[in-house]
Amino acid sequence: MTTIKICGLQTVEHALTAAQWADWLGLVFAPSRRQVTVAQAVSIVQAVRQHDPESCVRFVGLFVHASVVSINEIVRTCQLDYVQLAGDETLAQAEGICCPVIKVIRMRDDPNEQAWLALMHANPPSLPLATCPYIIDADQAGRYGGTGKLADWQRAAMLAQRARITLAGGLTPENVAAAIMQVRPWGVDVSSGVEIDGMKDHQRIVAFAMAVRAVENCLEVA
Repeated sequence: MTTIKICGLQTVEHALTAAQWADWLGLVFAPSRRQVTVAQAVSIVQAVRQHDPESCVRFVGLFVHASVVSINEIVRTCQLDYVQLAGDETLAQAEGICCPVIKVIRMRDDPNEQAWLALMHANPPSLPLATCPYIIDADQAGRYGGTGKLADWQRAAMLAQRARITLAGGLTPENVAAAIMQVRPWGVDVSSGVEIDGMKDHQRIVAFAMAVRAVENCLEVA
């Protein structure tokens, strides 16, 4: 089953909707219009977990070029499950993070990204990795996600044959089925695609999840 991540959540109400449909909920701690404070994040995490104590939904904190000390402090305070590194962090800079790591890959073929991708072959890896350790996103200079720009599906599909990846970058309720059919990712990640006028929209969150589940049914029949 394709894992669904809804990123850039800022309110309890939208998080509760997303938690009914998604597996991972993303909270942005990097400078962004979707950035949340630690207090906001604590409120969201507590509300979702109190609403359904049996829920298996996991919380992902998104960071860009933050120190390990500040990341770990936020992880512990907010009780996050995963850390998503969305900048140009090196393996050395990520050492000491206190929970499993997800690294955003923008298919640049630079040495840093190649070092991260090589971790999937390491036994044991030098860092604790999440079950699906890579998010494939679009490459846009000076931007670190949430741009609405499509990732390179062709190259993502090639990587998906070798590793568990989550596909991000410009996904919407309207195109996610085609993306899954072409790339066959382990998961999909959406932020701007479930927004209207820059705000998360309950109906688009539901529509995105339903589109994912519908294409899965088609793949099973095929």
